Amino acid sequence: MIETLFGWVSQPEAWLAFGTLLLLEVVLGIDNVIFISILAGKLPPEQRQRARTLGLLAAMLMRLALLFSITWIYRLQDDLFVLFGRGFSGRDLILIGGGLFLLYKAVKEMHEQLEGPSVHHGSDVVRQGAVNFAGIIGQIMLLDIVFSLDSVITAVGMAEDIGVMVSAVVLTVAIMLVAARPIGEFVQAHPTVKMLALAFLLLIGVNLVADGFGFKIPKGYTYFAMGFAIMVELLNLRVRRGQPVNLHESQRHPDKA
Repeated sequence: MIETLFGWVSQPEAWLAFGTLLLLEVVLGIDNVIFISILAGKLPPEQRQRARTLGLLAAMLMRLALLFSITWIYRLQDDLFVLFGRGFSGRDLILIGGGLFLLYKAVKEMHEQLEGPSVHHGSDVVRQGAVNFAGIIGQIMLLDIVFSLDSVITAVGMAEDIGVMVSAVVLTVAIMLVAARPIGEFVQAHPTVKMLALAFLLLIGVNLVADGFGFKIPKGYTYFAMGFAIMVELLNLRVRRGQPVNLHESQRHPDKA
């Protein structure tokens, strides 16, 4: 087992594959960290780090389990049924379902960020805190399946050695564990950054649904749009000298006849 996982260390060409795969895994893991950070931000401060850690560890276990089930992953790409002249595989259904769920969550979070939660949400803080923690961990694990599937398929296409893939996944999650807290705190402290992150999740959700229906949107377009938006937001933060924008509750007045 040790030879299988670490035998690649003595192979120079394997290090190139490992470095390339690690970079891709980190890039693909950014959306996972953003999603976890936003969901964890809904919890009390003392529970957020635990939620981030559990979410990322669940992502790592999910990816490792999928890596050791490569045959099953390839079977997921076989058509299950044909609809309107196009075949749909298990992978397609997972991507479509995950993308729709991501769209729903992003729009819902945007609504709560701007409009505020409904009144009944604050009726029982203690009970909701416990329910939220379990529910949020469940949502993180659900989306982990989608993100992990995309990540593992990339890993299988990039490297042939299972040890290279496992090492890249484990190190990626370790990096994300270190980065999750500062990213989460930064997102929570700056509402405009949080809205931008939610917009990224919308963009990723659209990409997942399109991929599930067979429309390949080049990832370079998506990453360019995200990178450009981040540059604009960094300029805005610099102009405001890092001061966050305070969102105020809107006052609605009926139109007078």
